Amino acid sequence: MSVLILHTSTPNRKPHFARARQHGERLLLIVNGPTWEPEFVDRVVDAETSSIAETVAAARELAASESEPIEAVVSFVEHSVPAAAAVAAALDLPFISEQTAHIARNKFEMRTAFARHGSVPGPGFGLAHTLDEARQLGSDIGYPLVMKPLIGGGSMYVRRVNSAAELDEHFDMIRGGAWDGFDYDPLHQADRAKYGAALLLEGYVEGSEVSVESVVRDGETQVVAIHDKPLPMQGPFFQEVFFRTPSQLSPEIQDRIVELTAHAHEALGIRTAVTHTEFRIPANGEPVILETAARLGGLQVYTSVLTSTGVDMVDVILDVALNREPHLKGTGAARPTAFFGFFAEKAGVITAIHGVEEARATEGVVEVEVYKSVGDTVQESSHVGQAHGHVLFTADDPASLDARFNELRAMLRIDVAAQ
Repeated sequence: MSVLILHTSTPNRKPHFARARQHGERLLLIVNGPTWEPEFVDRVVDAETSSIAETVAAARELAASESEPIEAVVSFVEHSVPAAAAVAAALDLPFISEQTAHIARNKFEMRTAFARHGSVPGPGFGLAHTLDEARQLGSDIGYPLVMKPLIGGGSMYVRRVNSAAELDEHFDMIRGGAWDGFDYDPLHQADRAKYGAALLLEGYVEGSEVSVESVVRDGETQVVAIHDKPLPMQGPFFQEVFFRTPSQLSPEIQDRIVELTAHAHEALGIRTAVTHTEFRIPANGEPVILETAARLGGLQVYTSVLTSTGVDMVDVILDVALNREPHLKGTGAARPTAFFGFFAEKAGVITAIHGVEEARATEGVVEVEVYKSVGDTVQESSHVGQAHGHVLFTADDPASLDARFNELRAMLRIDVAAQ
């Protein structure tokens, strides 16, 4: 029995591949420019994954050349979900539909689906092709506004503007990056042609943020974990720095989050998948949805869920794809868990990285990883899709996670010299 993985190369997915290797199936992989991935799979096809058509053609050829059938297709990264849906349709495999995969990647179409459903509270929103259209939306929706790419990821080129003057100053730069910065995305060409390089503008929602990891089977949603994001994310940019679980929100708010997550799946047509959903929690306690993705959360969400609950979400992804009952009760004792990403404070060339070994020796630390090295060039944090390193750690009780975060964050520093 074989499982086909569609992938866009991302270093922090190594744990996902390592676990998939242990699941028992023959693993096939389609990726553009494989690097570390081949050691975890049985067969690799190097294909131009920025093209859905070329990905489907590569999958058909691979399936025809295999001696045993491909029983499932999966992806651990957001950019590969539409291609996975297309491959699944071509090979008659279970997955979300191609339409749902597209809606779950295009933030304007997602907002439209939520609004049409009627049970998923969201902010005012609209498309702006020009600065004049953006100014009109600013007048209609009100400030602050958030400008977003339609097919973005990693919070790149997402910016808050507080006034018409700030909108005038930043609109063209954000709109340019929102398309030019994602030219590798399989949806880029078609969506740019369809929407004319427009930006999504939304009303800014004040409040804390949470992310939700769920499993959907036959239309039934089961939430596995809720991560709080305790650091204020007020803009102008919205880097995701610090996650902790279990959530410290009230049981009533958590119940409402679970209810709204199920409504979000209904709105997008997600009936069988693993999903990642994000909400803002305003002062009135009524969650407002930001987005839902038809894949597991990125960054260190996989390891955090495994550490905190004992549920292995890679096993869940594979079991769901293979139409098996996933194991959602976990193994071992649950532990309060958190992780954070750390960045260079400015753009330039890295001259030193401090505190890594000290952090690794700190009580409760599970892993410390640095993705960059001395001599590497880095951009400012607002223009990168992921941190330059991360720390995952535990504590004896949820209330102690914040103090441990502050201790560890103070240890780590990346020195940068201007180019």
